[in-house]
Amino acid sequence: MKKYCWFTICLTVLAVMLSGGAALAAKPIKVGIVDSYSGPPSTYTNDVRDGFKLEIDAVNAKGGVLGRKIEFVTRDDKFKVDLGLAAAKELIMREDVDILMGTINSATALAVSDLARAEKIPFFATFAKTDKLTAEKGHRYVFQITENTASAGKAAAAGLAKQKFVKYWIAGDDYEYGHSIANAVWNDLKKLKPEVQLLGESWWKVGEPDFTPYITSILAAQPDAVIVATGGASCVPFLKAAQATGFNKKVPFFMHTATELSTLKPLGLDAPEGVIGSSNYFFYYPDTPANKKFVEDFKKAYGREPKVGALYGFLTAKFIINGFMKAGAVDKEKLIDAIEGMSIDSPVGKVTMRAYDHLAMLPMYMGVTKKAPGYDFLIADQIVTIPPEEAVPSVEEIKKLRGK
Repeated sequence: MKKYCWFTICLTVLAVMLSGGAALAAKPIKVGIVDSYSGPPSTYTNDVRDGFKLEIDAVNAKGGVLGRKIEFVTRDDKFKVDLGLAAAKELIMREDVDILMGTINSATALAVSDLARAEKIPFFATFAKTDKLTAEKGHRYVFQITENTASAGKAAAAGLAKQKFVKYWIAGDDYEYGHSIANAVWNDLKKLKPEVQLLGESWWKVGEPDFTPYITSILAAQPDAVIVATGGASCVPFLKAAQATGFNKKVPFFMHTATELSTLKPLGLDAPEGVIGSSNYFFYYPDTPANKKFVEDFKKAYGREPKVGALYGFLTAKFIINGFMKAGAVDKEKLIDAIEGMSIDSPVGKVTMRAYDHLAMLPMYMGVTKKAPGYDFLIADQIVTIPPEEAVPSVEEIKKLRGK
């Protein structure tokens, strides 16, 4: 009887241990997203989250990754660096996330990147454009899914250099992104077209409610063209001001993301025509089966067309999923090793994560805003594709910035 009881107890303990092991094996992979979900930036960030969720839901429906589902939690940083950094710390310490992703604020991204390096946790920067993130301040634990200011600037300069403009004015948001994109465009433009002249600069605080005084000052200087360096919080308000003042009809101007759906859709048909802009993605371009399927799946899930943020969310999910599958284990260090140099198929073609600096090699599409039949918002016209090989800084340039 005693032997039987002991045997029964052993079986019970073994069953508990096995069930505990199964529970441990089934522990979900947890992703923490820090981003700006309040105010103007949300027109960009909501699509990042939804594009990410679309791919995560698809892989979870098939059993997850290596037998584990992927979960994510979000935190709103309200476009403030201190809130973003605090949220990232809370996600690591309390939520015990395996991966961090976000943010649209470049200064927040740099702060979270420093935290990720200290905590040795992978951080996928999905919308912040600062080139410092993967250049001089790059490290093993940060990946930049979006194009950065260096690549956007290089692409913009290539397009502007072909124009007749000589006398320029620079205007934009007085923070990390604004200065980074302005410097990138101007420095590359001077290399391509040495005769260009900078007449002056205007810088406003993030969230500036009235652009009219700045526009008046710029027009008084009579530049041939203007480089407008605005970030996520100011793109829509500035285009609205440009339309109201007739700025776009008085002087040509370039604004990165001016042709992007996130910027144009909130303005409807009241957006200004003739604005030169660039983006990594349009739901109507490229006209390929892969992009058409992505648009169809996104519209079915959310009832709207995907914006550029949806591409960034898609890419982040794919790199995480494929990275863990390649690594063969849910291990942070192995994930990083697996993603370095990895190429994935996407709505814009094959995208490679450059091994040296962890920058996603994305194409850039330049166009001009225009009204088009069948759309209740403006789209990009005269689209020119600039391949990543021509837009992104070389590895040698990155090494130089890192002092190597």
